[in-house]
Amino acid sequence: MRITLKQTTAIAALFACAGWALLAQPAGKVGIGYCGPLKDIDAVKAAGFDYMEVRTSEVAALSDADYEALAAKLKRLALPTPAAYWFVPAEVKLTGPAVDKNQQAQYLHKALDRASRLGVRVIVFGSSGARMVPDGFSKTEAFAQLVDFGKRAGPEARARNITIAIEAQRKVECNIINNTGEALAWVEAVNDPNIQLMVDYYHFAVEEEDPVVIAKVKDHLRHLHMANPNNRVIPLKWEEYNYAPFFAALRQIQYDKLIGIEASSDNLLADGPRSIALLRRALGE
Repeated sequence: MRITLKQTTAIAALFACAGWALLAQPAGKVGIGYCGPLKDIDAVKAAGFDYMEVRTSEVAALSDADYEALAAKLKRLALPTPAAYWFVPAEVKLTGPAVDKNQQAQYLHKALDRASRLGVRVIVFGSSGARMVPDGFSKTEAFAQLVDFGKRAGPEARARNITIAIEAQRKVECNIINNTGEALAWVEAVNDPNIQLMVDYYHFAVEEEDPVVIAKVKDHLRHLHMANPNNRVIPLKWEEYNYAPFFAALRQIQYDKLIGIEASSDNLLADGPRSIALLRRALGE
């Protein structure tokens, strides 16, 4: 069945409302979602997550027909998608001599349009392949290229009620913006209200960051990702890792936004409820 423009506009409005509702959680209630490919939609819904965090580049790559089918399915399942990750694909280079601003702009328009219609309100900017600095290229120049990209992406995101949140990534995965301080420096250099930051606990722990930094960046913190740093699996037990200092820092700033679990699971239906319960206890809910 072909979905009309009027119907897709209605779908967009529905998901926009759902996305804003989750981003404005009641006091003491953090939205907990699962990050995964579109094939996991049914499992995410069945496991009881508050929302699903979709992959921006996967959504952008869909045919028009498949995209409309996705929007219709999410509506049918009443599964909100207020957040997204995997922002820019590796073939859209953001640093180095092969940067193509026209290619970047075309991708931004399509990706942000599609994400916005699904109700996405925050997009995680990890994109290690896209932002990886080529060997021999100046890191200073690469950082300036990323700032320039942010300055162009900010207004595009704002026009669609989306905030782009930079993710610091471990050095093994990316060779630029590897800790929260460097992420904050990028946010401040871009200086746009719709360019902010997020913290991925896996990268945070691997890089041995001190949780005291959470209080220092609280005014810019818009999103979190969570995993057990041991093998990047879904968190299930309090005693499996020293989570306490990190969650104490989150409680101190009264974090009240979203947490997307970006971690593997062999049985999401069984592990999902356990992980949700663990995170709610850790947050003091």
